[in-house]
Amino acid sequence: MGEIVVVENITLDGVMQAPGSAEEDRTGGFPYGGWASPYADPVAFETMGQGMAADGAMLFGRRTYLSLHRAWAGRRDGNPYTEVLDRKTKYVASRTLSDPLPWENSVLLGDDVTGRVAGLRAGPAGDMAVLGSGTLVRALAAAGLVDQYVLLIHPLTLGTGTKLFAEDAPARRELTLLGSVTTTTGVIIARYRPVVSP
Repeated sequence: MGEIVVVENITLDGVMQAPGSAEEDRTGGFPYGGWASPYADPVAFETMGQGMAADGAMLFGRRTYLSLHRAWAGRRDGNPYTEVLDRKTKYVASRTLSDPLPWENSVLLGDDVTGRVAGLRAGPAGDMAVLGSGTLVRALAAAGLVDQYVLLIHPLTLGTGTKLFAEDAPARRELTLLGSVTTTTGVIIARYRPVVSP
């Protein structure tokens, strides 16, 4: 059985919205897009590159999928992430996209997203990484399908924006720390496993 690994950039106050650029997600008039960019450094690049190099598939919500497709599909600049993202199977949760999807090795999940993901997790798909895709992540967490969180915790607060854990999520959630790395810019890359209640 594979594991579902959620990878998120978050602030100290839990905001995950639009870490990459101002255009990434302006939902709710969010004014701080691109907040994670100043914190990039070689330690983060190397640490996250190890995870990207691992076998397995990827899971995306529509917005993240389309954003990554625009930024990465078919680039010929020698960046190792390009080849990895092109090669990996990309499962996409969307109510509005239809086949064929624009990026090679992409599969539309259909209506029963959590049921389909549960089947993939139990089958031969191997580990699956989820990048961004907050709505999808919250649905997977509610269904008990998240096996690990890799959180890049940035040393800033924003006070507004979409949070990783929904306000209506269960009040208590226990996680076990599996390991952490601190970058030169103060980002803590922490791996957590949710504690499963008996």
